[in-house]
Amino acid sequence: MNNREVATFAGGCFWCSEAIFKNIKGVEKVVSGYSGGTMSTPSYEEVSIGNTGHAEAIQITFVPSVVSYKDLLYIFFKTHDPTTANKQGNDVGPQYRSMIFYHNEEQKRQAQDALKEAQKEQQSPVVTELAPYKGFYEAEGYHQDYYAKNPDKAYCKLVIDPKIQKLKKSFKEYLK
Repeated sequence: MNNREVATFAGGCFWCSEAIFKNIKGVEKVVSGYSGGTMSTPSYEEVSIGNTGHAEAIQITFVPSVVSYKDLLYIFFKTHDPTTANKQGNDVGPQYRSMIFYHNEEQKRQAQDALKEAQKEQQSPVVTELAPYKGFYEAEGYHQDYYAKNPDKAYCKLVIDPKIQKLKKSFKEYLK
C-alpha cells in the first residue's frame, strides 16, 4: 500500500486550484477550505470580508510515489501568479494571497527551493508566503467540486476553463 501525504496551498480562488489539482495523477483528494488565519471554523462570508486572516486554500492528499511534493509545488507556481499580493486576476483581498503551508521540515525545505526557482523565472518579486501548517477548515459543501458541478457558470467559463486548457496543454505528463 502506498503512503499518502498532504500538501496545503493557497493560490487565489480555491475553485480554480481545486479544479487544477484534481486532474493530477497521484492526487487522491482535493478539498477547498481556509487556512492561515486566527479564527476557528470560519465561514465563506467571514473569510470574504478579509479580516479572519485566512486565505482560500486547498488541501491535497497525494501519493508521493506517483507525484512528488516538488512536482506539486512546480504546478502550483505555474498555475497562478505568485507576484501579486492579495490578488489573483479579478479576485482581490488578503483571502486570495499566495501561500504554501508546510507540514514538516522536508516540505519547508522543498518549498524554499521552489520559491527560489520561481523567483528566477519572474521579473517581479515573488510574494508567495511560506508558513507552518497550523490548521485547515473545510469550506462549505457548495464550494467542493465547484467547477465539476458548475461548468457552465460564467466564472468557470471565463476564469477556470483557461487554466484547465493551459494545464492540458503544458502539463500533459502530470495529468490523470
